[in-house]
Amino acid sequence: MRGRVAAALLAGALALAGCAGPAKPDDGKLRVVAAFYPLQFVAEQVGGDRVAVSNLTRAGAEPHDLELTPSQLAGLEDADLVVYLRGFQPAVDEAIDLQRRDKTFDVAGVERLRDADPHVWLDPVRLATIAEKLAERLAAVEPAGAGAVRQRADALVGQLRELDGQYRAGLADCARREVVTSHEAFGYLAARYNLQQVSVTGLNPDEEPGPQQVRDVAKLARERGVTTIFFESLVSPKLSQTVAREIGAKAAVLDPIEGVEGGETYFTVMRTNLAALRDALGCR
Repeated sequence: MRGRVAAALLAGALALAGCAGPAKPDDGKLRVVAAFYPLQFVAEQVGGDRVAVSNLTRAGAEPHDLELTPSQLAGLEDADLVVYLRGFQPAVDEAIDLQRRDKTFDVAGVERLRDADPHVWLDPVRLATIAEKLAERLAAVEPAGAGAVRQRADALVGQLRELDGQYRAGLADCARREVVTSHEAFGYLAARYNLQQVSVTGLNPDEEPGPQQVRDVAKLARERGVTTIFFESLVSPKLSQTVAREIGAKAAVLDPIEGVEGGETYFTVMRTNLAALRDALGCR
């Protein structure tokens, strides 16, 4: 992997040198590169009109398997700040190791991960901490805009705390606490709101479960009266549909918000997830 990234970086550098490359806009904005959607969302919300944010992962694409193009690698070199989560996207990690580390912001370095689970943004309380830390970093990069950045961060933190309150109230009185998912992506959300995540596969969405693993999950779901087996918007629903058919339940989407499309935002998807959870868990 390192050899491929280095070769692509060299190719990008040569291409830029050969044609002088696109001129960096002289608009006074900080160039921020985000590795995938939730980090793009936070950077845009905190930075506002003081930043120009680009996302390495296109909308609707699975971020785990990202392969960087030479132009993206050149963009990383040109960025004022790169916001990423080490351990989530190997290609990004490899590229960062070849870049200047003083212009990177590693989410895993400011909010400790649980059991190597990268999906920390699904806990709005933890995401609020990340927003505050990113604001501090942006303020250090551009002290002239520090006041505006901190003000926007405070506004975002307030919205995230409101969302946390909605989840607490919405999931306080439910007939069930078990959330059955195809992929083990909802551990932070489950821990925050006293739910039990039961996943058919592990943290790797490409993992293929064995027949016994599927039978065990189906057995537990049947015993607990589970009515919904969740699958993700960017992953095939076949596994969840198979388990659902076996126990007479339905399959529905619970979105890990790794990429959004169609005008959705972090907040709209999180509220859609809350409605789906309330329906699945029989909440009052």
